[in-house]
Amino acid sequence: MHFIPKAGNAALQALRILREQGHQALWVGGCVRDLLLGRAPADYDVATSATPGEVMRIFPQSSAVGAKFGVVLVPVKVLGDADACGHIEIATFRSDGAYLDGRHPDSVRYTTSARHDVERRDFTINGLLLDPLSSRPNTPHGELLDYVEGRRDLERGIVRTIGQPGQRFAEDKLRMLRAVRFAARFGYVIEAATAEAIRSLGPEIHQVSCERIRDELSKMLTEGRAQQAFQLLDETGLLRQLLPEIARMKGVEQPPQYHPEGDVFVHTLLLLRGLPPGCSLTLAWGALLHDVGKPATFRRAPDRIRFDGHVEIGARIADDLLLRLRFSNRERLQILALVDNHMRFADVRKMKDSTFKRFVRLPEFDEHLALHRLDCLASHANFDLYDYTRERLASLPAGAVRPVHLISGHDLIAAGYAPGPRFAEILAAVEDAQLEATIATRDEAMGFAESNFPRP
Repeated sequence: MHFIPKAGNAALQALRILREQGHQALWVGGCVRDLLLGRAPADYDVATSATPGEVMRIFPQSSAVGAKFGVVLVPVKVLGDADACGHIEIATFRSDGAYLDGRHPDSVRYTTSARHDVERRDFTINGLLLDPLSSRPNTPHGELLDYVEGRRDLERGIVRTIGQPGQRFAEDKLRMLRAVRFAARFGYVIEAATAEAIRSLGPEIHQVSCERIRDELSKMLTEGRAQQAFQLLDETGLLRQLLPEIARMKGVEQPPQYHPEGDVFVHTLLLLRGLPPGCSLTLAWGALLHDVGKPATFRRAPDRIRFDGHVEIGARIADDLLLRLRFSNRERLQILALVDNHMRFADVRKMKDSTFKRFVRLPEFDEHLALHRLDCLASHANFDLYDYTRERLASLPAGAVRPVHLISGHDLIAAGYAPGPRFAEILAAVEDAQLEATIATRDEAMGFAESNFPRP
């Protein structure tokens, strides 16, 4: 048996079962690419001569979610791994019809030729086939079938389309973003003709849904090579098409005493360089957008360059962008909170206890800290305020940041206060006093309220 990671056992079993039924079956695409690169595949895809109907008869518990394009999902648990979750994607060898919408073929033609199936795929590095059951292995994982010189491109570090790049991208505009993502992920270069086709067809990227664009950009930001991805987006012209708000950062000067690294775009790229693989989507987009308000607020004052109000304006610009890309409300609000609060660290040494405690109990405050650290790392490299915030937070007793409220609106009513908007002001002031540790009991809280907010 060739070397196959344990996670591939279910996909191996799928091949055996399909072959026992008289069909061709091979691994294809990203799993083959990753095995050759020494990476653990995230999933395994199977290509077969069996039609979707035949696949579903062989695997009765399968789902025909992609049967229109010859794709069937088979649960891993029916392939010998009863405790596992997930599916194996089994796709019928096919050739595609015209891509009238710039994303999907209007028809597919099933074939028994693995070569024909490969020729309709996107990039050579994703067009490799592997037979892990072969008795003629030419790799440690089995026999590699390479009809498009994908192995050569893997070895040379090149992202190149299969066939004519203009045709491949005209068929599916999302492939332009995928070319950038794969090149960034693996540290490859985009082959010259492929890159030129992206520059030429870039304005057509808007045919792709906002959700798919958002997802591709989010992967670029969170896979660990965000700086390279956004440099490539800029070089190919896709950045100004998709994120003109980010492209406007280029050439926007900053005060050198605070930002010796360069302009706003350079600073943002350096933040992206610091994002670790697997970081949260919200932190990644917060890093990208934290200074998005600077181009609109640039001002050369007598003393230095200023960006008055860039946080407030940046939050509005970011909100429009996030709505355009259709982020969930939870994600949007957290990203906006990161943009809206990133400058508050400048004041942490001067904050009253109550202000500091309210600051550090922002939802996902660890992301605010992480963004501030990245911001420092990408500019002056002074981490004093970052360290101070962590030390002050760590010094607080358990429960000090979110203490149990001493009184409620019911207590105010019982004391003779008339319900109304004033309640929020009273209770907030009482909580501030509690956070400042000037009161600690219910009686002290009521006394504070009566002294500072007399009943009419």
